[in-house]
Amino acid sequence: MSEIAKTLDEKHAALQHRLKEMGSVLVAYSGGVDSTLLLKVAKDVLGDRVLAVTADSPTTARHEREDARRQAQNMAVEHLVVRSRELEMPDFVSNPPNKCYVCKKIRFTGLVALAQERGLAEILDGTNADDGTDYRPGMIATEELGVKSPLREVGLTKEEIRTLSKKLGLTTWNKPSCACLASRIPYGSPITEEKLGRIDLAEEFLRSLVPETQVRVRYEGDTARIEIEEKAMNRIMADEPRRQIVANFKQLGFLFVSLDLEGYSTGSLNRAIQPGN
Repeated sequence: MSEIAKTLDEKHAALQHRLKEMGSVLVAYSGGVDSTLLLKVAKDVLGDRVLAVTADSPTTARHEREDARRQAQNMAVEHLVVRSRELEMPDFVSNPPNKCYVCKKIRFTGLVALAQERGLAEILDGTNADDGTDYRPGMIATEELGVKSPLREVGLTKEEIRTLSKKLGLTTWNKPSCACLASRIPYGSPITEEKLGRIDLAEEFLRSLVPETQVRVRYEGDTARIEIEEKAMNRIMADEPRRQIVANFKQLGFLFVSLDLEGYSTGSLNRAIQPGN
């Protein structure tokens, strides 16, 4: 066995042991790569002492909510979908740099109450060992509320999570990341359900042209700025897909459509609030 595989096996075993220690858990479940692996291992270890909870919010892409429902059903995990009300909170809608803190505080406060009601010992999220490299104020809120992050605790990186997911037969192993849709709107620009819906539809259309590719549509006033992995740029710049994108985006209400030549970049809007940029 290679050293890398051994290390991954050790981390998998450590994750199983950590979850077994907890006894029963509520998993904040998005349907993404990280939380799906966490839910799978929790189910393997704890059986019916696992509850998956997904937030129903305009800030979440529609396909993500459907993926969460389907994956939980495939794993035979009890799954609840709860309405999230961050769009009713002025401190979130005004889109300050700490909006993720506001959102996570609202969502996880509700999960704390639900876990207590159901007699579940711990609340878990899918934060991994790589997540500390970007600006993530939401992690402060979850830590304040006592939410545990077992993937991060055992040192599982994103790449390792994908590898282990594939080994365990999870179809999410190569799924592109899909952050909160509000992260597409520059800080200080109000977050509205209309903007979020427009972004969701625009990204859905792009994914139909370049499946299994990281895409983001940054909402910059009357302009949609597309971020896409460099390997896929030529595919969307060919005459026919380019014309389709422009026509689709203008139908959604954008006046201008641009392509970021730097390509897809995690948390690119955070450059506006980070020193040296």
